[in-house]
Amino acid sequence: MTMDPLATITCIEDLRRLAQRRVPRMFYDYADSGSYTENTYHANEADFRAIKLRQRVAVNISNRSTGTHMLGQPVAMPVALAPVGLTGMQHADGEILAARAARDFGVPFTLSTMSICSIEDVAEGTGGHPFWFQLYVMRDREFAAALIERARAAGCSALVLTLDLQVMGQRHKDIKNGLSAPPKPTLRNLLNLATKPAWCKAMLATRRRSFGNILGHAKGVTDLSSLAAWTNQQFDPTLSWSDVEWIKNRWGGKLVLKGILDAEDAQLAVRSGADALVVSNHGGRQLDGAPSSISALPAIAEAVGPQIEVWMDGGIRSGQDVLKARALGARGTLIGRSFIYGLGAHGQAGVTRALQILQKELDISMAFCGHTQIDQVNRGILLPQSLRQLPG
Repeated sequence: MTMDPLATITCIEDLRRLAQRRVPRMFYDYADSGSYTENTYHANEADFRAIKLRQRVAVNISNRSTGTHMLGQPVAMPVALAPVGLTGMQHADGEILAARAARDFGVPFTLSTMSICSIEDVAEGTGGHPFWFQLYVMRDREFAAALIERARAAGCSALVLTLDLQVMGQRHKDIKNGLSAPPKPTLRNLLNLATKPAWCKAMLATRRRSFGNILGHAKGVTDLSSLAAWTNQQFDPTLSWSDVEWIKNRWGGKLVLKGILDAEDAQLAVRSGADALVVSNHGGRQLDGAPSSISALPAIAEAVGPQIEVWMDGGIRSGQDVLKARALGARGTLIGRSFIYGLGAHGQAGVTRALQILQKELDISMAFCGHTQIDQVNRGILLPQSLRQLPG
């Protein structure tokens, strides 16, 4: 009898180590790095670890449920797969595989504008199951409008507008690696690819190796060289709240604003009429020195109250992190690296395994804190003295 290779994977760190071995260096580093000194990237995880849980005993903890709602949609736990660019370079057809895993598990999947598989690819690959689409506002507003219409045609049930990438943070590893999709055939890259035969074999078997939402859709972008020139100058530094209003009116459906780190901006998000906001520092990949997402969360949740759904992302590596975020005011969370590690390690089955790990950790930790329903969890499960150690 052969053992299931996933049976001995018990935590997200196991998946990370496997992904590091199996994914080409430039794409692993793209996912597992931050900007400049990576201070904020590391703080996202460290500040979660500083928060301590309050254990309770002799409480009836039978009939537990991690199920809740995000944007009115029932979810198996308060977790959605975050938009991650170049997901299809972690594993061939990565966005389709991750979307299928999310669909089958009962959590939302968010497709990035900068995905390898296109909106249409994912819609077809998931049998038309609704997913969310993340929008970057480009200088070419006609292209942005066309993306919105394509998302609508694909049956996307929410639009996630990222607000914190008007300019690109300096990501030293990406610069040193010469990040590109597909990878440039330099000697360094070819030597590294030679050590990743399974990745190479799967990638050769798919036609999806570049930015599927852009190539052949954006004006004048017909090949890889024109694509590179276009993406380098398309992120729009003029993005403002008036653009948010334009997008909301153009879309007409559920709108999520991602990249909020300040209570004043959270209040502006409420005024914009958005349905949810995501407390996020872009995984530590934009403003290095910004606060961790979990330390910024309580003030933002308090500032907006129940007027808008407050979610967070950044640093979630366990179900305990999801539980702590929920206790500090997040109705939902988004995971990026945690599912990306699973995808790089074992494809669709790896993403499923990541979700299983997070849900089990969430369920067991909730039980130890004396709760049976995730919707009843509040700050009372946390030790107050540990919260005083959080910055801010």
